[in-house]
Amino acid sequence: MKPLSEIPFSVLDLAPIAQGRTAADAFRNTVELARHVESLGYNRFWLAEHHNINGIASSATAVLIGHVAAHTKTIRVGSGGVMLPNHAPLIIAEQFGTLESLFPGRIDLGLGRAPGSDGLTQRALRRDPRSGLEFPTLLDELRAFFRPAHATQAVRAIPGEGLNVPIWLLGSSDFSARLAAELGLPFSFAGHFSPEGMAAMQLYRHLFKPSEVLDKPYAMIGVPIIAADTDEEARFQATTQEQKFLSLVRGHRLQLQPPVRDMSAVWNDWEKAAVQQRLGAAIVGGPDTVRRELEALIARTQADEVMIVSDFYEPADRLRSYEILAAIKQAEPAQAPQTGVPVAQ
Repeated sequence: MKPLSEIPFSVLDLAPIAQGRTAADAFRNTVELARHVESLGYNRFWLAEHHNINGIASSATAVLIGHVAAHTKTIRVGSGGVMLPNHAPLIIAEQFGTLESLFPGRIDLGLGRAPGSDGLTQRALRRDPRSGLEFPTLLDELRAFFRPAHATQAVRAIPGEGLNVPIWLLGSSDFSARLAAELGLPFSFAGHFSPEGMAAMQLYRHLFKPSEVLDKPYAMIGVPIIAADTDEEARFQATTQEQKFLSLVRGHRLQLQPPVRDMSAVWNDWEKAAVQQRLGAAIVGGPDTVRRELEALIARTQADEVMIVSDFYEPADRLRSYEILAAIKQAEPAQAPQTGVPVAQ
């Protein structure tokens, strides 16, 4: 197993809206977090597409990526992910071709096939219910738009054609793992909400075929981490995350809630079990606990990179969590330079 010092740390953000605050507040907090983790040496800062979800402001994902990239200097910024079946491939190629032209060498395009929304919202997005099954075809079309145009090509992505925008496949099951392996693309597993499917990472490595993009598999795992100065404080802060998933279990998403001292007054036994199942990969604790559980996760999954998502009610507590994680990493011997995966398409 590689030491933590050799594992790049990255960030997944949904521009969360806390109770009593606005989307504008969320965007300011997102920029502050991006600049903070950039100064701490984090590798990537990704934003996720969701729609019609109270408490998540990252719906116009490409727009927000541009905003974050404009307020940072070196960190890679991208989507974790854009839900490709919600969009025409040409539109995505143009959007991310624009971003890559504005911020060369810093843009990632992570792609998912889920709707990121409910059924009514899917119809409002004009999403074809069959489009998730057509994901491989949509992906082929998108990748073709990024290649250099040929003389007889009638439809071109301008900007976009000929640009090296790294494409990642995201997934919470083995579908995207198999496809990423077949195409030789990097794979990011959504362990932050689907811990039961972690075998997909081993499947990806087993089936991987070298390509012009990668000569060997590169797998990242998403994981919820709540770090604080003590285990007790971390468990208290983690109740914001637990309330978020409780609202999902109950079928009505809430904005981020303040932490509470006693969750037994908030959920029943069945709800507690359901939330704990969804947060099965969550790491909560002080520095020693987080280091130990991170090392165990990496040993179990052989992850090449860790993408951290952290739900805190107070932005300052979130910033502190990422500071603690950076300190854990720096405490390891001989920190390796952080690099992206090869960017050739």
